[in-house]
Amino acid sequence: MMEIGQNLKNRILRAQKNELTEHIIYKKLSEIARNAKIKRILEKISAQELSHYNFWKNYSHQVIAPNYFKAHFYCLISKFLGLNFGLRLMERGEKAAQTAYEELKKIHPKIKNILKDEQNHEDKLLDLLGKQELTYTGSIILGLNDALVELTGALAGFTLAFTETRIIAIAGLISGIAASLSMAGSEYLSTKEEGTREPIKASLYTGVAYILAVFLLILPYFIFKSSLLSLATTLIIALLIILIFNFYISVAKNIPFKKRFLEMALISLGVMIISFFIGLLARKFLNIEI
Repeated sequence: MMEIGQNLKNRILRAQKNELTEHIIYKKLSEIARNAKIKRILEKISAQELSHYNFWKNYSHQVIAPNYFKAHFYCLISKFLGLNFGLRLMERGEKAAQTAYEELKKIHPKIKNILKDEQNHEDKLLDLLGKQELTYTGSIILGLNDALVELTGALAGFTLAFTETRIIAIAGLISGIAASLSMAGSEYLSTKEEGTREPIKASLYTGVAYILAVFLLILPYFIFKSSLLSLATTLIIALLIILIFNFYISVAKNIPFKKRFLEMALISLGVMIISFFIGLLARKFLNIEI
């Protein structure tokens, strides 16, 4: 057995702990997976992670306990937000094992093959999950995008046209529900033409995403008496929705986050500003005082 320095040994111990933790994560996920093919891949990766743990143990000569908090965290994330998201998030945070493998690659020829096999199985799993879990993401994006752009714009216009927050909220609610039904109907027809997804399910995703966004965006107008404070709070809520959703999509689809977030945020903000001034002009020239 080769002699290793303390610095490298510490990295090996971290990688060893990581492999055992991932063994537990994949094992638990395989127990809750419904798809037989996904279940088999998860079981295979779990067994691989355990063999990698034993491989590292041959170098460290130590028994390491797993990180149970991390294991439970990623299992919960995967259960509630989808396996694809949970595994992609876990993949982003794992650097210790890769660093140690790179250090030992030069002195142990087996490591290169271990890395290749593990990457192949994980890529295969993520590809399979991506096709299944993200099928209706486009419908959700459609619902959220339209709600955020249309309703923030409408609320900004109503805020300057009307000063009473309850009237603004009711006007926004009626507009939002009508628009959500319209969007759901349009998504049903377009999906039916495509023939690649279930039209009813796609329209439900679009409609529900739209309505949820509507209720969150008009909520400040039911809470605050100041219309400008309500508008500012609505803008913050809109930005938070954009932030959370784009983070989810960037992780699940493994695409850049910053560009998507800025693009969606700037569109919503731009429409809001234009609508705000339209409402101001309507109030001034049409003499609206409500």
